[in-house]
Amino acid sequence: MVDDGSESQAWIDDEFAASRFSDVRLGRRLRQLVTQMAGAVGGPIPLACQDWANTKAAYRFLSNSDVCEGKILQGHFQSTASRVAAVDGPILVLQDTTEFSYERKKPEQVGIIGYAPSKRETVGIARRHTICGLLMHSSLVVTTEGLPLGLAAIKFWSRSKFKGTSALKRHINPTRVPIEAKESIRWLENMRASTALLGEGQRLIHIGDRENDIYEFFCAAREAGTHFLVRTCVDRLAGDGKHTIAAEMADAPIAGCHMVEIAEGVTASLALKYKQIRVLNRAGFAGGSNS
Repeated sequence: MVDDGSESQAWIDDEFAASRFSDVRLGRRLRQLVTQMAGAVGGPIPLACQDWANTKAAYRFLSNSDVCEGKILQGHFQSTASRVAAVDGPILVLQDTTEFSYERKKPEQVGIIGYAPSKRETVGIARRHTICGLLMHSSLVVTTEGLPLGLAAIKFWSRSKFKGTSALKRHINPTRVPIEAKESIRWLENMRASTALLGEGQRLIHIGDRENDIYEFFCAAREAGTHFLVRTCVDRLAGDGKHTIAAEMADAPIAGCHMVEIAEGVTASLALKYKQIRVLNRAGFAGGSNS
């Protein structure tokens, strides 16, 4: 069966039905723009829009003061919540950060992602050039079978907003910098936003990499009544405070092994351990249990 476009258009209309603007014409333009860009994924707006009239209409839409990422994504978030409600079992919420880089003569017009080494000059002095662009931290919702259900939270920013944090760390212990002043706050904000959107915190498991090994995140997840799975970066104090997580887990029995194929004909054996332990913060106080 060949899709003549009507089914795709119906899906887009339904997906963004909850995206509300002060002018209903903006909602129609959003759905039309999504339809056009779906036919040219990865391409520039003029290519997706095909003609100058539609291209100008797209730019007017994006520059409208009533248009922001929150209103654009509102409908999709609600559709994600509906799909979650329609399935049973645990739900995985995967958090990660993506960089969007752009070429600009004036990086301050977009924002700064970071710096990269440039070619060495003849005298051997290494130079750095500024990479400008935006960062996006997203929470992707999937079932335990790997079926994607949509996004539940997104945060956009540039590093110009946090440019004072590094200077602050030079004057005080980095561990004393409040979490609200760090980029790390995005992990907490996305967890809270996605948990509030999807509800049923006991069904949700928020998954993050080593950058998400944040004690404040553990406490916030416990307060929100939800679960998390984080790759360890810091070997924190555990139990009575006289040993660490690694020392306590070293004594835990192996519960099972999982064979992982890392290359053709090459496999590795992954030993699995689990144990409920008491995790302490840097001051030696408990903030709940982790496993």
